Amino acid sequence: MKFENHPLANATSWLFVPASRPERIGKALASGADAVIVDLEDAVAPADKDAAREALLDVMQTLAASQRARVLVRINAPGTQWFDGDVWALRQLCQQGCAGAVLPKAEEAAALAMLADAVGDGGVVVPIIESVWGLHCIDTIAQAPKVLRLAFGHLDFQVDAGMACAADEAELVPVRLAVVLTSRRAQLPAPIDGVTVNTQDGSVVRADAERAVRGGFGGKLCIHPMQAAEVNAAYTPSDAQLQSAQQVLAAAEAAHGGVCVVNGRMVDAPVIALARKTVLRHQLATRRAETV
Repeated sequence: MKFENHPLANATSWLFVPASRPERIGKALASGADAVIVDLEDAVAPADKDAAREALLDVMQTLAASQRARVLVRINAPGTQWFDGDVWALRQLCQQGCAGAVLPKAEEAAALAMLADAVGDGGVVVPIIESVWGLHCIDTIAQAPKVLRLAFGHLDFQVDAGMACAADEAELVPVRLAVVLTSRRAQLPAPIDGVTVNTQDGSVVRADAERAVRGGFGGKLCIHPMQAAEVNAAYTPSDAQLQSAQQVLAAAEAAHGGVCVVNGRMVDAPVIALARKTVLRHQLATRRAETV
């Protein structure tokens, strides 16, 4: 799988921080979020974008290398007056060890090629699919150089498509499935689902994150540290799930690749693959707890 060994290939919680509030970056990195996205786009007013970009360049130099490796920058979209300046700054940031770029309104191959050059050899790009045209071009986007994972910007997508989704967002099931299937075709790690606008009720965030897990997404965008904790919890196997997965893997090993039965359930290749994924998620959660 492409980028399967990248440190952020299995990251589950992706926390946004406004670039205009650089003092929050360190706090976000200490919040338990797997990745921090410093936002130069929606979270920064037009009049503040140049200053926010300069502040980000300054604060990045104060972070440890291990922290920089968990930071990405959401730049302004291609065609805006800030895009070229953001790409210039991105090049400097990635030379300092920043993980890469998050591209909003991902649609055109030319912008992705420009970012691939800017992030350098070690950097990656996370395009956000948030328009009908972006969905139309999704295979090209997923196969572009340096693309680590896809993300789904469901709020902007609804506006662009003229949709008015209910609270359960059932109308977006086919679109979410398309993002998941495209990621698999392109051999990318599982994609990242969109934000939950509720920043007060953790149960709402948990429900959305659990839907993302069931739907094949590997993580979720967050706009509040509380949300990161709920997303991490949704992606952490329960003790019962972990025990069941370990039993499956032990039985499969004892069967030397043959079909076996665990607790009355036939164990074959798909069941074994799911058990391995469960154990991996447990290992990731354990490492996260040790580093917070």
